[in-house]
Amino acid sequence: MALSQLEVTGAEVYATQVGDRLTQRGHQVFYVSDTLSCPHKGQHFRLLFNKRSLPRRVWHVLYLIYLILRYKIQLVHAHSRASGWSSYVACKLTNTPMVTSVHGRQPVHRSRKKFHALGYHAVAVCENIAQQIIRDLGVPREQVSVVRNGVDSQQFSPLPAANNDKPIIQIIGRLTGPKGELVYQLLKQCIDLNTNKVQVVSGSHVDKRFAEFEDKVEFCGYSDNIRSTIAQADLIIGAGRVAMEALLCKKPVFAVGEAKALGYISLDNLPAALASNFGDVADDGKTELDIDYSNLAEQLASFGEQHQLSEQLVAAIKAEYDLDAVCQKLLETYQSAYVYTKQQEVPIIMYHRVTQDDSQKGAYGTYVTLERLEEHFQTIKRMGLSPITFSELAEIGLEHRFNHGKRYIILTFDDGYQDNFDLLLPLLKKYQFKAVIYAVTGTDHNRWDVEHPTKPDQRFELMSHQTMREIDQSGYVEIGGHTLNHPKLAELSEAEQQQEIEQNKAELESLLGRELTTFAYPYGNHNQQTKQLAKQAGYTFTVATDSGPIGMHQDLQQIRRIVMFPSTTKFGLWRKIKGNYTYKKASKQARQIDE
Repeated sequence: MALSQLEVTGAEVYATQVGDRLTQRGHQVFYVSDTLSCPHKGQHFRLLFNKRSLPRRVWHVLYLIYLILRYKIQLVHAHSRASGWSSYVACKLTNTPMVTSVHGRQPVHRSRKKFHALGYHAVAVCENIAQQIIRDLGVPREQVSVVRNGVDSQQFSPLPAANNDKPIIQIIGRLTGPKGELVYQLLKQCIDLNTNKVQVVSGSHVDKRFAEFEDKVEFCGYSDNIRSTIAQADLIIGAGRVAMEALLCKKPVFAVGEAKALGYISLDNLPAALASNFGDVADDGKTELDIDYSNLAEQLASFGEQHQLSEQLVAAIKAEYDLDAVCQKLLETYQSAYVYTKQQEVPIIMYHRVTQDDSQKGAYGTYVTLERLEEHFQTIKRMGLSPITFSELAEIGLEHRFNHGKRYIILTFDDGYQDNFDLLLPLLKKYQFKAVIYAVTGTDHNRWDVEHPTKPDQRFELMSHQTMREIDQSGYVEIGGHTLNHPKLAELSEAEQQQEIEQNKAELESLLGRELTTFAYPYGNHNQQTKQLAKQAGYTFTVATDSGPIGMHQDLQQIRRIVMFPSTTKFGLWRKIKGNYTYKKASKQARQIDE
C-alpha cells in the first residue's frame, strides 16, 4: 500500500482497513508512506513522497524497487498521485502488477494525459471520479472501475440517538485546503453557534483564522475511535468516509464536501451522494467550490425537524460500503492485474485415456501413452510444479494460488476410463501427484464415440462404481461430474441439460459419500444456460476446453484448460505449462475475432 500524505486522510483509513482485512485473509501487507497514523497490521516504511524534486523522485523509485525485491512484493496498490507516479516506474522496471485507488478528482494537464501512471487498473471510489479520469485524462474505460470505500459494518453498527440538552453538531474532516475553507465558512455563516454545541474533529493543525471561534467551538483534535466520538453527536457534517461511517451508525448526516452540498442524506438523494462521494467530487468537471452558504444556513436551521434515518437507508449504505465486499472486488482486480501483467495463470491440463502403447489409440486420438505420461510427470516435477485438485484449490483459496514460492498445476482426465485406475493411479502414487477425473455415469463405456454416425470408435471401458469409489478414496484423485451420457449440452433443451448435469452429480455424490466441487463440459460444449445450470447444481469450478477468460477467477463456470495430445513432447509440455501459454493463446483468439 503506497500513500503520500502528511496528515490523516480518508485514503489512509481506506488503505489500512483494507490492508488489515487482507492480512486476516492470509496476505502479507506492507505500507510505504510519508506518515501513517491509523493503527495497522503490517510493516511500515517511511518514504517522503511529498518531496517531489527530481532527485527525490529518483530515490523514491530506487527505494521502492529495493522493497519490491527485498520483500518479494507481488502487487503494489497506490493511493495517491505522488506515490502512484513513483510506484508506476518501479513496477514497470520490476514487472510488478500495480493498481491505483483514485480517491479524488485528478488534475488535468498535458503530461498527465499522456502518462496516466495508474498501473494495470484504476479503482475509483465513486462514479464521478471514474467519469472524470475517463473524460478528462483519456484513461480507457475498460481500465477503470468503481470500488467504494470499505467500511467495517460491524465496527460502525447503529448507535442509539444522542440525548443532549443542547444539540451537538460535529464537523469531521481536514482543516487544510478546500475542506478547511469549507469548515471556516460553515462556522462563519451557516451554524448557529449559540443554540448548538459545535465540535470540530480533525487531525489537522488548527489555523489561526479559527481563533475567532475558540470561545464557542470545541476543536477536539484527532479521534482514534470515531464511533465513540460520533456517539455523542446529534448531527454529523462531512463528506467521504465520514458520511458513510456516520450513516452506518444511524446518525443524521449533512453532506457537504469539496465540490457540492447535498444537504441531509436520505434515500432520495443517496444516488447523488454515492456518485459524488458525499459531495467531494462534482459530476461536471468543476474544480472550484460553488456553494450557496445562505441556503445551507436555512437547511441547518431546520435540523430539529429532521426525521430519524430509515432502516432502508442504513441497509443501502451497508450494501454499498461493506468492507468484505469491497475487499473481494479488490482481490479480483489484484488477480487480474497479476495474470495480465505477469501473463501467467495456473495451468490446467486435459487428458483422457492412458494406454500402454499406440495400439489402443482409437479413432479420435484422445489418449496418451504411459511412457509419454511419465515423461510429462518428470517434466512437471523438474519444473517445481505441485499438482493439486480443485478441492485443494478451494482450501488454499483461489486468491492464494499465486502466493510466492508456490507453483501449482491441475491435471485433469475426462470421462473416467478404466485405464485411469490401471495405469494412471500407480503413476500418481509413484510421483506423489494429484489429479482430477471427470466421470460419466450413464454408461459403462464410451458409447458416445462407439455410436458415432460417421466415425465410430472402438469400445473402451469406463470405471465401475466400485473402482470409482476406490480411486476416489486413494487420496490421489478427486472425482468430478461429466454428465450422464456425454452429450453436447448446448444442443439440448434446458430440461435435458439439467437432468444430465444434476442426475450425474447426484449419482456420484451418493456413490462417493461427499459433495462434488468440479464439473467438466463434454467436448467443452456449453452456452450461458449450461453455465447457469452448472452453478445452480452447486459446482464451484466448472472447466471448458480452450474457451473462457485468461484469468481463472474471471469466470469459474468457464475455466480454460490446455489440451494434451499424444504427440505432446516434454518440450511441448514445458511450453504449455510454463505459465503464459493460456495468455498467448487467448490473446491470439481475440485478435482473430477482431479481424
